[in-house]
Amino acid sequence: MLNKVSSLARAISIILAIVAGFVALDGLNLALVLVVLGLISGISMPTERMMGVGVTTLVLPAIGVALGHVPMIGAQLTAVCGNIALTAAAALGSALAIYLFNVVKTDLMGLGAKT
Repeated sequence: MLNKVSSLARAISIILAIVAGFVALDGLNLALVLVVLGLISGISMPTERMMGVGVTTLVLPAIGVALGHVPMIGAQLTAVCGNIALTAAAALGSALAIYLFNVVKTDLMGLGAKT
C-alpha cells in the first residue's frame, strides 16, 4: 500500500512539475506541493536508487540553464527542470532520513547484543 501511495505521489509530482512549467497555476503554492509530494514519494525509495536521484537533483538545474537558451520555450523548460529537481531533492531528503534512522537503529541494537 505504501509503495502504491509513493508511486502515485511520484507520478503526480512529475506531471504537476511539467504542467506548472508551461501553465501558470495561480493560487497554488507550487513549491510546497512539490516538496510534500517529493517527501511522500521518497518514503519507499530503495537504497539503490538514492545515488541516481542525488545525481539527478544536482544535474537538473544545470540542464535547465542549458535548455533556457532554446528559443520560445527555454524559460518553460528551465522551470520544468527546476520543479523536478525540487521534487527529487525532497524525495532524497525523506529517503536519506529513513536510511539514517535505520543505520542508527541497527547500531543501537548492536550495542545491546550479547557477545
